[in-house]
Amino acid sequence: MPSDYDATEFVDSDFQTHKSPYSTTSVSSTSSQRAPTREEVDSRVTEAQQKLAELKRAQEELERERASLEETRRRQLEFQTGRQEMVQNLTRGIGLVEEAEFTARQEAEQMAKTLAGFHDALAKVQAIQEGTWTKENFSVELTRALTAVENARMEWNTARLKFPILTGPLADPGSSNAVSPPTDSIFATHGFGELCRLGFALTWPVAFAVVLAVVVIAALLLRH
Repeated sequence: MPSDYDATEFVDSDFQTHKSPYSTTSVSSTSSQRAPTREEVDSRVTEAQQKLAELKRAQEELERERASLEETRRRQLEFQTGRQEMVQNLTRGIGLVEEAEFTARQEAEQMAKTLAGFHDALAKVQAIQEGTWTKENFSVELTRALTAVENARMEWNTARLKFPILTGPLADPGSSNAVSPPTDSIFATHGFGELCRLGFALTWPVAFAVVLAVVVIAALLLRH
């Protein structure tokens, strides 16, 4: 008599073992191909916006850093250029000012000497008192006076050659607009006879002194 029917005898265990994975892969493939839901799309949009915002903040930060670096570079260039310019200008300025200061010091010293000479010459000219002259000392005093005036004139002419400021017109103390008369005004206002008399009046004391000296010398010679 045949045995009872066993259903497991016709089941391949290896086939059953490999069947389950294929079935799972098929289900996963099907779920990955399905359309995304609205919630998933909203989530992905929000995520993208957040990433864009972070990128924008990073870009702004880089822009600020770049602007700061450019400002630093500009200031460094300005410093280097300005320092080089000021070194050149100050070096040249020191040389020019030192030269000008040396020249000014020399001119100041010359002015001081000239000023002292002016005071001395003015004092000597003003010290001449014609009212105190007598017949005995007239010749000597006149010679001294002429010498003082001539020395003052030499002092004045020498100073005029050194300082151009003295070459301007000489103002009259009584009038600010008056100028000194021309040097040839005496020849224009006096005739030849008057000039001769004036010259004789100025030179006769000297001539008298010379004649007197000659007479004295001749007398001494005759005694010997």
